[in-house]
Amino acid sequence: MFKLSNILLIIIALACVVFYYHGRAIWVPVVQKVTGKNSVVDIQARYGEAVTAKLAPAIKQAGLTLPLQQISLLAVKQDNTLALWGNNGQGWAKIKVYPVLAASGVLGPKLREGDKQVPEGVYRISGLNPNSAYHLSMKVNYPNEFDLKWAQQEGRTEPGTNIFIHGKAVSIGCLAIGDTAIEELFVLIANQGRDKVQVIISPTDPQQGPLVTPVNAPHWTPDLYQSITQAYLSVTGTGTKS
Repeated sequence: MFKLSNILLIIIALACVVFYYHGRAIWVPVVQKVTGKNSVVDIQARYGEAVTAKLAPAIKQAGLTLPLQQISLLAVKQDNTLALWGNNGQGWAKIKVYPVLAASGVLGPKLREGDKQVPEGVYRISGLNPNSAYHLSMKVNYPNEFDLKWAQQEGRTEPGTNIFIHGKAVSIGCLAIGDTAIEELFVLIANQGRDKVQVIISPTDPQQGPLVTPVNAPHWTPDLYQSITQAYLSVTGTGTKS
């Protein structure tokens, strides 16, 4: 039989593991106070060479060259994917597809703070965080004008905020894509300019069929899904998945 001390050690060890993964927002800032914070330029210098080596072949194979005039990040919630597309002025081409390692919630739009939903819509990157508790992160401008319009009309005073694409493999309402993937996207977007980037988050792949409004979804969801479909297909085209 295990001694009580052994059981306590196991419990403490498990608690430490849970806190390491799910308490990063608490302990990472404390560590950063000791080790110092990074700037976006620091991250570009640290990972730039490796990111270029990884992305250059994919960019070339897509028929593109740097700098890119436009960048689209296409997330499909059902497939747990985030696709990187680029445009040099001659049309869009898919560069790379990243797996989404963690994302909470179900299909359907985000409505309020704490509902654990990943938003759905057409967004921008509003900021780059080189000191994220989840390695690196890129902030999505949720709620956008569409989200705010309906939140105000429906009296939802807290539609939610702080939605990120970030590293690691744990998330509540965000898209966690792992450290290597976020390094690539963070550096690429920092280099190219976040004003060139759109983020489209769709429940399913519009190339595979019409977006289906979930049961009990808000009455405006079909309008949202129409705008998502138009934006998505303007990047990918209307044919079968490439």
